Amino acid sequence: MAYITLRDVQLAFGGPALLDGANFTLERGERVCLIGRNGEGKSTLLKLIEGSLLPDAGEVSIQNGLTVSMLTQDVPMDSGKVADIVADGAGEAAEVLRAYHAANDACVLGDMAACERMGELQHKLDQLDGWALENKVNSILSKMGLDPNADLADLSGGRKRRVLLARALLTQPDILLLDEPTNHLDVESIEWLEKFLLDQNNLTLLFISHDRTFVDSLATRIVELDRGILRSYEGNYSRYLDLKAQQLEAEEKQNALFEKKLAEEEAWIRQGIKARRTRNEGRVRALKALREESKARRFQQGKVNMGVQEAARSGKLVFDIEHLGVSYDGKPLIKDFSAIVMRGDRIGLVGDNGVGKTTLIKAILDEVEHSGTVKIGTQLEIAYFDQLRNQLDLEKSVKDNVSEGSDFVDVNGQRRHIYSYLQDFLFNPERARTPVKALSGGERNRVLLAKLLLKPSNLIVMDEPTNDLDMVTLELLEEMLAEYKGTLLLISHDRAFMDNVVTSTWVFDGKGHIEEYVGGYQDYLQQRPDQTVVDQKMAVKKAQAKAEAAKTEAAPAPVKKKLSYKDQRELDQLPAEIEALEAEQAELSEKLADGSWFVSDAEAATQASQRLAEIEEILLEKLERWDELENMSKGS
Repeated sequence: MAYITLRDVQLAFGGPALLDGANFTLERGERVCLIGRNGEGKSTLLKLIEGSLLPDAGEVSIQNGLTVSMLTQDVPMDSGKVADIVADGAGEAAEVLRAYHAANDACVLGDMAACERMGELQHKLDQLDGWALENKVNSILSKMGLDPNADLADLSGGRKRRVLLARALLTQPDILLLDEPTNHLDVESIEWLEKFLLDQNNLTLLFISHDRTFVDSLATRIVELDRGILRSYEGNYSRYLDLKAQQLEAEEKQNALFEKKLAEEEAWIRQGIKARRTRNEGRVRALKALREESKARRFQQGKVNMGVQEAARSGKLVFDIEHLGVSYDGKPLIKDFSAIVMRGDRIGLVGDNGVGKTTLIKAILDEVEHSGTVKIGTQLEIAYFDQLRNQLDLEKSVKDNVSEGSDFVDVNGQRRHIYSYLQDFLFNPERARTPVKALSGGERNRVLLAKLLLKPSNLIVMDEPTNDLDMVTLELLEEMLAEYKGTLLLISHDRAFMDNVVTSTWVFDGKGHIEEYVGGYQDYLQQRPDQTVVDQKMAVKKAQAKAEAAKTEAAPAPVKKKLSYKDQRELDQLPAEIEALEAEQAELSEKLADGSWFVSDAEAATQASQRLAEIEEILLEKLERWDELENMSKGS
């Protein structure tokens, strides 16, 4: 029996039905990705399955005894102890456990009433198996590398997602529902989430995502919500594209035949007296049925029609960046960065959240204070897509945001009515009059694109343009950028988007350094070293040491140049110092490996992690010094 079954489900909120006789099954162990255009009703479908919404008609059934857990699209801004938020997933037992800890704290401070209340709460915890809950919480937080005592408000978006996922998994659900789990995550967090979900044995997944690489890695089946109907496609997203193209071709042929038959019957009924004398009542009834079917038909939503307005060419040199540095709260965020950006370059910026990608863009554009110099080329016309959408006035309508009050806009030298222009971005006149605050995230992104693309430019700066966009619009944006003749600076965590758009990648290491790689994200993965520079140098050094030892045994040692007393003493001590550092490195790596140290002593574990990074740099310096002193002793 299927885990989840939908039979002839109907649901509408005043407009066209979001679900129009939809049927669907989810089997045990499947990882199904639900895709569809913005506004089709994907999140609504998850809420139906979760039980927070009821259908207008039809049946949503879940196999008896199964538990369903849902990870919502929105990341909470609330504060609170991570362990408490995760425990909330267990319901009453979590409330009693929290009350017990609060009473215990009060009792320690001398509150006798709290001490008496502890006995009652302890009895309840025994009944609800609350002590096992505490162990479960600590175990899952350790597995995810989270500090149970941290405040949710202080965590990054990626860490908050981990907390919510931990809460969803706490009760060991049979079915996990995920709504855009990769939104606002950095690449490292997305890759961690992919691996984590793939490692969960027997977990059944139904998820919504626009990240094509994530979908290809995870999905065993694609289900598309299109005009109220659910259609299933076996395989991953790449396979879906092939099958979808075949389906649309067949649908176009069927539509053409229908329109031809309807036109023929309409012509027949209008032939006048001759037709009435030989009228076939059955044929008249058939025509009425065709007319009703024509009214009820829902055509596929149109595609966004976007095109960029290009300004006159900029100078050949766009930016000459020398020794740029930016500090935040007294700490260096970007250190000594130098690069040259030429006309036509398409550069992607990759790194964890908070490493300074947006800050670097603002520093290059001279919007934040920085050290070093940035020489800006001539005739630059910049269009800036802001991930926070600060360029939109939430109280104003779509129309007024894009045209700034005018009824007409200039598009590549042609005067167009604003409503006509906005229909290119799938906003009909009624939707164009809607305040931006009432729009979905995907619609707001389309408004910002419509506004951005009205501005003639030869340099486009895009900060996370792909968030909330459906896959079709995302692919159209890719095509537009591929044809753009100007220069592009792009921040994105969408790996497929980066691979299809950029020609070089700036990678942030989180310590203030930025390295440049040719090509997109996959090219960067192939070019980056499989080991750290330290590990490579250590391996080479050890091999050299063994070779030297073998030569020493086989032949008398060559005459060496005499070092100063200080240098000779340093050379003699270096092998022992390096060995001690390697031993410390191995010990710390082993302690940090399973994440449990972060649970038992988060502060010490954090310090140890920082110490590991220091050891790598110290080892590199000592290995280089060892090389230098040995070469000096040989007279080379």
